[in-house]
Amino acid sequence: MKKWTIIASAICLMTACSKGIPSNYAESDSWPVIYPDYRDVTVPVNIAPLTFQADMAVEDMTVRFTAGDEAVVCNGLKAQPDMDDWQLLKEKALGGAIDVEVFGEKNGQWTRFKPFHIYVSPDSIDPYISYRLISPSYVSYEELTINQRCLENYDESVIYNNMLCSSETDGQCINCHSYQQYNPQRMQFHARQNYGGTVIAYDGQLMKVNMKNDSLISAGVYPAWHPQLKLIAYSTNHTHQTFHTSDPNKIEVFDDVSDLMLYDVDRNEVMNIENRKDEMEVFPFWTPDGKTLYYCSAHFVFPDTIDDKISEVIAHAFDIKYNLYRKTFDPQSRQFGERQLVFAADSLDKSATLPRISPDGRFLLFTLGEYGVFHIWHHDSDLWMLDLQTGNVRAMDELNSADTESYHSWSSNGRWVIFSSRRDDGNFTRPFIAHIDSEGRGSKPFELPDSDPNQHRRMMKCYNIPEFMKGPVTISPQQFADVLKGEGQSVKWVQK
Repeated sequence: MKKWTIIASAICLMTACSKGIPSNYAESDSWPVIYPDYRDVTVPVNIAPLTFQADMAVEDMTVRFTAGDEAVVCNGLKAQPDMDDWQLLKEKALGGAIDVEVFGEKNGQWTRFKPFHIYVSPDSIDPYISYRLISPSYVSYEELTINQRCLENYDESVIYNNMLCSSETDGQCINCHSYQQYNPQRMQFHARQNYGGTVIAYDGQLMKVNMKNDSLISAGVYPAWHPQLKLIAYSTNHTHQTFHTSDPNKIEVFDDVSDLMLYDVDRNEVMNIENRKDEMEVFPFWTPDGKTLYYCSAHFVFPDTIDDKISEVIAHAFDIKYNLYRKTFDPQSRQFGERQLVFAADSLDKSATLPRISPDGRFLLFTLGEYGVFHIWHHDSDLWMLDLQTGNVRAMDELNSADTESYHSWSSNGRWVIFSSRRDDGNFTRPFIAHIDSEGRGSKPFELPDSDPNQHRRMMKCYNIPEFMKGPVTISPQQFADVLKGEGQSVKWVQK
């Protein structure tokens, strides 16, 4: 049995109005159980307060945050520091830590649990992120929005609402929001079905583009803005969905054919990048200097006697493995070089997707799963890091959990990553943020903070495609809807 010692607390200077620390309590050598789990995380200097709630059998809770000579006390089952108090704590703890003590009360007895730290990094984070909010269902997508959130104060607003162009008989699905160099004034997103097309915003100008063309498999999918030029690399795919009957992953999203293409925003032209017959190319991403394009590709040969390609891919779903490749790019001639293998995931009997390169060009973060291309549905999916300077590749065990890790983005200074994870319950993807040091090592991830720590559990929505932004999108949802309801410009195919 654990030994308990009754002691009196020493009350530090308190900057928050509260009942104070209990006068008598027992000491425990156990950690407090809280949600979200913010024990010993590293946070940016400009992050909003990390609120949390008791996730253990207590009837009341008191929390003391201490940094230097500043102390803030919060009473109640939810610890919600005031914005100004939190700012004072961060200033005192900069480069060090905020000490956190949790006291729980049950049956009239108070217990002080093992204290923990919140480390405050001097590295700032981009002030905004954006994401899709969508139900965790494969059939319900009409109540769908692209939202933006200020990381410094919880402010959230809608960039575009799927329902603005939906009706009782005609629905719409929006996806793949993307920005050029974190610039919210230079963005794009897709709309499928009703009023379908690609919306591109560039320095105040809005246009709708119809990328469907007889020379393309489909309209552009999975965009990657060139870092300097008004060019966007896309994959062009036939994407399908099916279901496993006896696999824990249940849902499978796959392509039966996919290529890569390049879209010129000014000229409204598309050209081929890669379209090998026995390869399925997807997920392009540029290096920071814009001179190399990374992507994923799976080798798959269809027998000449096969007419039903979809059934053939379904039958061999577990055998489809994507590797990482790259192609050089000349910005002047706009010509691509031959493909080069970067990481042979299939040699490990694995599949690699979603390459994302750090702003300094050194690290390539990607997801690795057992098979396939849509790892958000795969419980085995993890984050891996390739050091492009040394060639070393490893699992990011310090970021990964026992469940899905998937879509991820780098902050503009390369010191933070945000990624989608289902570690909380296996069903809902939620954003987690982690610090990455100069050698590519990550800190313990922390869940996106909110003014109410129970917000994510209560909302019952998935956060999809988290992207960093240097500021908010200022175009209104109605402006986007008005453009979508108009005719799209048809692209011109250029053979090179």
